[in-house]
Amino acid sequence: MIDIRKLKELVRLMVANDLTELDLRDSEEQVTLRRDGLNQAPHVVGAAAGAPPGSAATAGLSTPASASKPMAAPEAAAEQGLATIESPMVGTFYAASNPDSSPFVAVGSSVDPDTVVCMIEAMKIFNEIKAECSGTIEKVLVNNGESIEFGQPLFIVRPS
Repeated sequence: MIDIRKLKELVRLMVANDLTELDLRDSEEQVTLRRDGLNQAPHVVGAAAGAPPGSAATAGLSTPASASKPMAAPEAAAEQGLATIESPMVGTFYAASNPDSSPFVAVGSSVDPDTVVCMIEAMKIFNEIKAECSGTIEKVLVNNGESIEFGQPLFIVRPS
């Protein structure tokens, strides 16, 4: 049986990268996900080997599971009128484009909606994450190379 958490993560990555079809197979399981249009949630075409077709649960795929994430910093930030930049996916956080480069942003850096603040590696794909707000970085909440979850706060920003 396919792990529903793996399936949800595949759906998130598929949507985040605008993929219309994803086909994964190994000796134990097979899954094929397809989207007819970019605004539609993917649907399962194949299921685990040995399982009847359509046996994979698809209910709730478009809503992320509530992840356990540190809430103290974001709640305190909201009370002070600060904004948070959250991770749009599960992956590995990188503060710079390579180990020899300086970080995209640091405490005190000014950002606008198109400023790249970090990269997240997910399934060997590096995704640039933009601030999507204007302001000044007040705090960096994660360390370079750290594994992060969907919706996890990455930065606290003082809006301008």
